[in-house]
Amino acid sequence: MKYKIMDGNEACSYVAYNFTELAGIYPITPASPMAEYTDKWASSGKKNFFNDVVKVVEMQSEAGAIGMVHGALQNGMLASTFTASQGLLLMIPNMYKIAGEMLPCVINVASRSIATHALSILGDHQDIYAVRQTGFAILVSSSVQQVMDLTSVSYLSTIEGRIPFVNSFDGFRTSHELQKIELLDMDKVKSLINMNSLNEFKSRALSNNIVTRGTNQNDDIYFQIAESRNKYYDNLPDIVNNYMAEINKITKRDYKPFNYYGSKKAKKVIVAMGSVCETIKETIDVLNGNGEELGLIEVHLYRPFSSKYLLDVLPDTVEKIAVLDRTKESGAAEPLYLDVKNVISEHNKDIEVIGGRYGLSSKNTTPYQIKAIYDFLDNPKKFNGFTIGIVDDVTKKSLKEVKFDMPNDSHEILIYGFGSDGMVSASKDIIKITGSNTKAYTQGYFEYDSKKSGGLTRSHLRFSNQPIRSTYYVESPQLVVCTKDNYLVKYNMLDNICENGIFLLNTNKGKDEVLNYFTNHDKKIITQKNIKVYIVDATDAAMEVGLNNKINTIIETLIFKLSKIIPFNFAIKELKKNLEVLFTNKGRSIIDKNIKLIDRALDLLEKVDTSNMPTKSLAGCKRDLFSMLEAKKGDSLKVSQLSGFMDGSFDGGMASVEKRNITDRLPSFNSEKCISCNLCSFVCPHAVVRPFLINDEEEEYLPDAVRKDLINANLQDKDLKFTIGFSYENCTGCGLCENICPGKRG
Repeated sequence: MKYKIMDGNEACSYVAYNFTELAGIYPITPASPMAEYTDKWASSGKKNFFNDVVKVVEMQSEAGAIGMVHGALQNGMLASTFTASQGLLLMIPNMYKIAGEMLPCVINVASRSIATHALSILGDHQDIYAVRQTGFAILVSSSVQQVMDLTSVSYLSTIEGRIPFVNSFDGFRTSHELQKIELLDMDKVKSLINMNSLNEFKSRALSNNIVTRGTNQNDDIYFQIAESRNKYYDNLPDIVNNYMAEINKITKRDYKPFNYYGSKKAKKVIVAMGSVCETIKETIDVLNGNGEELGLIEVHLYRPFSSKYLLDVLPDTVEKIAVLDRTKESGAAEPLYLDVKNVISEHNKDIEVIGGRYGLSSKNTTPYQIKAIYDFLDNPKKFNGFTIGIVDDVTKKSLKEVKFDMPNDSHEILIYGFGSDGMVSASKDIIKITGSNTKAYTQGYFEYDSKKSGGLTRSHLRFSNQPIRSTYYVESPQLVVCTKDNYLVKYNMLDNICENGIFLLNTNKGKDEVLNYFTNHDKKIITQKNIKVYIVDATDAAMEVGLNNKINTIIETLIFKLSKIIPFNFAIKELKKNLEVLFTNKGRSIIDKNIKLIDRALDLLEKVDTSNMPTKSLAGCKRDLFSMLEAKKGDSLKVSQLSGFMDGSFDGGMASVEKRNITDRLPSFNSEKCISCNLCSFVCPHAVVRPFLINDEEEEYLPDAVRKDLINANLQDKDLKFTIGFSYENCTGCGLCENICPGKRG
């Protein structure tokens, strides 16, 4: 039994590569890593099941990628692609053709929101629901382990069943979540391929047959031929179930088209698919342990939707069902709800069925929201179309969270970083070092704010002796880490820290000065929960050795020291070993600089005395809409507060009020060396650096600090002075102005 730390994208690629002869690719978040892994392995000469290196072709768009796949399939090649969201929508015309032509194909989808009133790179099921009518089968996995196990079912089933598949899992929540999973024995999987079906597919290659495909048909025969494919869809659930049974023999797990979890005597059941099922299982364990009788039906095979396999797992005791859809079907009921409702109605089951929405654009879904659904099923005034995770004070359809005692045996860490500081990579390294060298189970999930470099990142890390099914944000971290001290006034980072927790702050402020930068809100938490506060100036240390803002090595070292998740000396040994591999291509100098920072880290760590904190502090966050969004408090906004933006229109020029203050390294004007070339302003990507021409009248109003550095503008017939001004709050510290400045070198 082999275990490895990987995310859903890698797990999918690990299996898909073996079945693929040609991959037509085009990058799109969050599915791009699947294509990247495939390209990487192909470049290294890795062989697939057929002893060939996968042919990888990057096209000009997703439409081109699926066109490439379609053409390869027609010529008898097993072809795949990887996509999400609008990328999947661009594939729809070819998907209809591939399904109608009964070609064995798998499109691997990291399911993501579709751009409607706004674009979102985050996850829900809008994209796979949008292709449910194309004729593709749809198989859904709920966790990274399931992605590893079930991806092969899509490929094996499409080869035998002649129906193409969408192999789907939740974007970001599963695609980018790191888990310690058991690797599938690919040699055993290879033996499951129906070689007769595969050879029959290859024998139909267009190049080997004198046939015409893609004809035009009229009303005389089109309908009949469309109906002639029914038997293949009727047979497909059995084919999928048979291959799941074979995978069960390999993995010792229990996969079915629909899996039931919970009490055999359950009267209330939730039907759902995707990563939320892990949260529901976790909730059921606790609530059933307290005497309730609850259940979950976890959907794997969404298309074709099999009433036989759904009813096979539905307990006879069930009286009420809540169906969860991770989509919004405007003006109509949601798809999964309609499918379940139809089955229950067709078979005359005396069961109440209601549907609800959750989790759009990766909205966090917690056990307390799941408890609210089960309780709502007992409400005599229950209704269809409820929502969880938001406060809908307009249409009044939201359910309020129901708190209960939710045991937590995980060690949790929450890290606030900023894009390009290396903390997401450091978090992944912590997960891999811990999970690979101990029996502990690990989980890492990473939030991004869409600003890429310089934007906020939040890393949610869990460590446990048991498999981790908590597919929601860290709720009670023992350690909170912050890599930017200006985050102290922007975010309430300590709200959920546990009693006697630890807060580590990267700052250039001294230990006596730094407490002045905490809000009264955070000071109260520090006192009441007995929080230990540590500081380190990792930025300055990294600059000293020439690593600019790459502070991750120091912070990672200190996390191992403060969290005590594994023996510190062992962790440092593994960390240094990883550096040798990670930076091999960057040269010995980079490796040595990082090792130097590791060795210095403990000397830089200082504990802050919080026994006598000053009463004076910086103000907390404002309550206007923009400030709430900036402070990551958007989840607390009600529907009524956002109704004015229903079409996605916001005021223009909002960047002018967004001051991120993300750099500790700022430019300054040196009047003795300036030659008034304006190159610094020309290259500045954020218009931080701006030249000014000053006349006599304006000069009188300038502060002394600016006036003393004015230089002659040297413009003919004009008595003007020159200076350079800076908008420090918008500076990213990129250093382009410094690098391009010719100055007076003499």
